Amino acid sequence: MDKRERLGSRLGFIMLSAGCAIGCGNVWKFPWMCGQYGGGSFMLVYLICLIVLGLPVLVMEFSVGRAAQTSPVYMYSKLAKKGRSKWGIWGYITLIGNVSLMAFYTVVTGWIINYFVRFATGAIDDLGFEPMIGNPGLNVAFLFVTVAAAFFILSFHLQGGLERVTKFMMTALLVLMLVLAVHSLRLPGAAEGLSFYLVPDFSKINGSVIVGAMNQAFFTLSVGMGSMAIFGSYIDKDHALLGEAVNVIALDTFVAVIAGLIMFPACFSYGLEVNAGPSLLFDTMAAVFQNMAGGRWWGTVFFLFMVFAAMSTVLAVCENILAMVREITGWSRPKGSLVCGIAIFLLALTTALGYSVLHFQPFAEGTAWLDFWDFIVSTNILPLGSLILALFCCSSFGWGWEEMLEEANAGRGLKVQAWMKVLFKYIVPLIILFIYVYGIATFKWR
Repeated sequence: MDKRERLGSRLGFIMLSAGCAIGCGNVWKFPWMCGQYGGGSFMLVYLICLIVLGLPVLVMEFSVGRAAQTSPVYMYSKLAKKGRSKWGIWGYITLIGNVSLMAFYTVVTGWIINYFVRFATGAIDDLGFEPMIGNPGLNVAFLFVTVAAAFFILSFHLQGGLERVTKFMMTALLVLMLVLAVHSLRLPGAAEGLSFYLVPDFSKINGSVIVGAMNQAFFTLSVGMGSMAIFGSYIDKDHALLGEAVNVIALDTFVAVIAGLIMFPACFSYGLEVNAGPSLLFDTMAAVFQNMAGGRWWGTVFFLFMVFAAMSTVLAVCENILAMVREITGWSRPKGSLVCGIAIFLLALTTALGYSVLHFQPFAEGTAWLDFWDFIVSTNILPLGSLILALFCCSSFGWGWEEMLEEANAGRGLKVQAWMKVLFKYIVPLIILFIYVYGIATFKWR
């Protein structure tokens, strides 16, 4: 493999890391989970999970990546103390996690691209979520477009391909979101939607809400399976990593909150269900745009921003997969991109055809391949990966607290303080373990 590539600027690092975090997790999954789990109640627990759990784990993942200067597949084995080689096993599990994520994320991105095309061309009269996911040809076609576009961009040099494209997409995304949020807040009935979304009802907070909020916090930040570590390996030591993690989480949270400000006022204004689940983004928002003045154009802008959000994560995670595969094989970027693109496309066919040809019910009635891949990633690898990361970074039998602290605090900016050791070493892993076990025990298997 060639000499390790570098990002061209700190802005590029922040935009890439935020782009990995910002995506369908913010603007597809977060709103429908928020709607199903009680609005403001879920929002409150989610924000607490981001600060107490997400921030420390993100700092640790950046630190491991920057110190190891390698992809996640080798970072544990490289930093582990002599004789502790078993840590390296988790490096390969991170590769499985990233591939599993793309096995359904690329399909969801294809759905979003389809909706954008339909609104842009005005073919929205018969638009619907159920007909779309049940159309095998359409699903496969837009899956191919998603994967081909991602790996075409990644086949170029890091700065000329991924960094340049992500800077443009993230800037455009933030501008489009603000425009759409202002529009939604001016709709009649917006106040009721805001109340549901932002005012917590403490009686609705239970174990399921807490489990959902933690898993969503890890999902939206893409921590626990090396997706953020790879970008840590691409930057220098000019800035301390706590400040960089705060910047990424701030951008990520901003986008998630704005996504809710776009959707919930619109739902209440038009009398639509807020607990529609995964179809909220598609059926609900399409209905909103079909019933408003200039709706076709507002819908085009909305789904264009969704394309940017989804593709930013697809690019970031596929870069992670590509980096790991290249380090294992020594392939060039173009060759690695071609092989990885074909492999992910074939694996994602399970999700693309899961509602039409490849029927599979892994859990309760109504579940499909998408739920299976999401279970592997969101319910297992992300929280367990975050737990492993905390144990590795803070324990003497892993990398070690002092080593992690030195790496995290190298450079200018916010520093991890000594008193935070209790949070990083004890509170974070204990909370993750407790919530994970509770989540598995109460999971709706059948």
